[in-house]
Amino acid sequence: MSNDPATLGWLTLDEDEELLWSSRPHRYSLVPALAVGIPLSVVLIGLPIIAGAYLTYTNTSYVVTSAGLYKKTGVLSRDVQKIGFDKVQNTSYSQSAVGSYFGYGNVDISTAGSGGTEMRFRSVSEPAEVQQRVNRQVKDAEPGDDGKADVLDEVLEELRAIRAELEANG
Repeated sequence: MSNDPATLGWLTLDEDEELLWSSRPHRYSLVPALAVGIPLSVVLIGLPIIAGAYLTYTNTSYVVTSAGLYKKTGVLSRDVQKIGFDKVQNTSYSQSAVGSYFGYGNVDISTAGSGGTEMRFRSVSEPAEVQQRVNRQVKDAEPGDDGKADVLDEVLEELRAIRAELEANG
């Protein structure tokens, strides 16, 4: 999938936000639906299975930007979910036996206070690499100790000013 934001008509980036990665489910994730659907298509039951799997595949997108994670789903409607890196608590990935063979798997993203998986990138190529990319962005988004030191310096300066004022007046 292209990393050009113009090809993702559903995605609106902030001025300082940069598209880093985008994908859709791996094409081999259609194999189970085809394995069931093709034999059943003889009796016309399998056609909806194949059509549903294909429509889900073509209408699902996953995006990692410099500001957060996006997931777009929906066949007749559109559902776009965003999670900022500052909210990400934990990431993990998993692969089934078929996914390991074909090189795809799921990446799960948990947020603070969600009590479970908040977002799942299903059947993405190279899930370990995607997880590492997300983890790098989460780490880069963490506030450094410089912010705490600046606040403490301001508080200390304010306390010194109050002390000097009290000593001068009292």
